[in-house]
Amino acid sequence: MSAPFRPFPSASIAVHKYGGSSVATPELIRKVAARVASCRKDGQKIAVVVSAMGKTTNGLIDLANSVSAHPVGREMDMLLATGEQVSASLLSMALNDLGIPAVSLNAFQIGMMTTETHSSARVRDLDSSRLRRELDERGVVVVTGFQGITASGDLTTLGRGGSDTSAVAIAASLGCPCEIYSDVAGVFAGDPHAVAGAKRLEYVTWEEMLELASLGAKVLHSRAVEIAEKYDVPLYCGATFSEERGTYIVKGLPEWLEQPVVTGVALARGQVRVSLTGVPAETAFGAGLFTALAEQRINLDMIVSTSEENGTAALGFSAASSDVEAICATLKRFPAAGGMTIDDRVAKVSAVGVGMQSASGVAGQFFSALAEAGVTVLSVTTSEIKISVLVPDAEADKAQKALMERFGLVE
Repeated sequence: MSAPFRPFPSASIAVHKYGGSSVATPELIRKVAARVASCRKDGQKIAVVVSAMGKTTNGLIDLANSVSAHPVGREMDMLLATGEQVSASLLSMALNDLGIPAVSLNAFQIGMMTTETHSSARVRDLDSSRLRRELDERGVVVVTGFQGITASGDLTTLGRGGSDTSAVAIAASLGCPCEIYSDVAGVFAGDPHAVAGAKRLEYVTWEEMLELASLGAKVLHSRAVEIAEKYDVPLYCGATFSEERGTYIVKGLPEWLEQPVVTGVALARGQVRVSLTGVPAETAFGAGLFTALAEQRINLDMIVSTSEENGTAALGFSAASSDVEAICATLKRFPAAGGMTIDDRVAKVSAVGVGMQSASGVAGQFFSALAEAGVTVLSVTTSEIKISVLVPDAEADKAQKALMERFGLVE
């Protein structure tokens, strides 16, 4: 095969991360091995981080649910961590067949220490001594993504997209750049599957990428961006089997590049809107409710509170629809005299761009575009670099398309 594009050609060490679609079959694993071997020929040492093959994780979850109605978190992590070990060992075998003396290592072997929160652990520390030793000796090491270990030695997993986090954490520990490869050719201004002609972005700032990732863009895990920003890790996203140039995630845009007002539009489905009326107007009520929800690890968004004529208040918020059961159980302890409504047929659409900080009239254009498209806005939240709205799920696609067209994000 021809030599692949190297985003950081001067780096002596680089981390490559390959997603599940890139290693979904034995044939694709051999193609990834050939790609890594080609990069290795230039003398660069490579730590390869892999996800589980294809839909393996989904299959393991289904398997667990077939034997247990309520799988224990610790045992789920024990089960799910096997997926990455399979792909890591197979890729190492393929590399050895190509004359690259690679070795596979799991989270325990590289000391990927995490918190004890099963299924959504956070990385605490990483001992890179063995990684460095193996890289010096072999040139290529294949590491399991998505998994870590607690101080007591139990396996944990980092949540969906956690292999991105593993890769960036390893790059931070090694002091080298990180290249994230998947079936998508970089970061787009919107979902290219939903909006034809969505622009591919050559550069995105860490700040923008963090917002886009947290608001529904699926190219890169938000915690991976957090680590990259904290430790100044050079980051690149590209397609595994394409030489089409991808996207650099950077601290600031190059001086020669014009700063767009809006960089991208993110769409997050699977949202729920909760509305309470007739609740006590005292701050203590909201404090108690939000504390109780936080104790259930429920992340809230778009919190709205308004006063009512009778001295009570109306309170609303949004959250992930997967948390509905826990939300309802918690709300039983905080009765609303006027009633409660829950709508799980909503989606969140967000426009993101650091250019908003210095541009006027962005909100006017944002809401004009939605109004002209006939989109119903249910809730609004803003920051210096984003505007997010909650809309009916049936109107989400046209909302995304209208915003991308208004802000010139479609080619």
